[in-house]
Amino acid sequence: MQSPPTTNDMHEPTDSGSPTRMLFLGEASLADGFRLIGFETFTDPSEEQVEHIFLQLRQSRDKAFVIVDDALMRRGAQNLDQVRNEGGRIIVISVPGLTDPPRLTSEVADRLAAMFGGSSVISSGVP
Repeated sequence: MQSPPTTNDMHEPTDSGSPTRMLFLGEASLADGFRLIGFETFTDPSEEQVEHIFLQLRQSRDKAFVIVDDALMRRGAQNLDQVRNEGGRIIVISVPGLTDPPRLTSEVADRLAAMFGGSSVISSGVP
């Protein structure tokens, strides 16, 4: 018969797997900052590299937080799109290049822009 959990048992982490991987894929001007805070960086990756990285993440079943630059997100890739559609253990977000204006590129942002107009979604002023 198993004994009831103690207070100490309740505070134990329930996920004993490997830590979440943090990756950045994109332009070199952004990569240094992400590298400094501990991200694995893939500078200016080719389409083949992007496919390979996301295929590897899907097959390994690793948890991952992936940041890609807007240009790569717009370019797309089959495995990147599949990861985004699956959701769950791999989170993918995009960031603008250093010289690009801020632009919301999520599906939620697209819906908000359709409802309220593009300029009101990204304006920094008070409503």
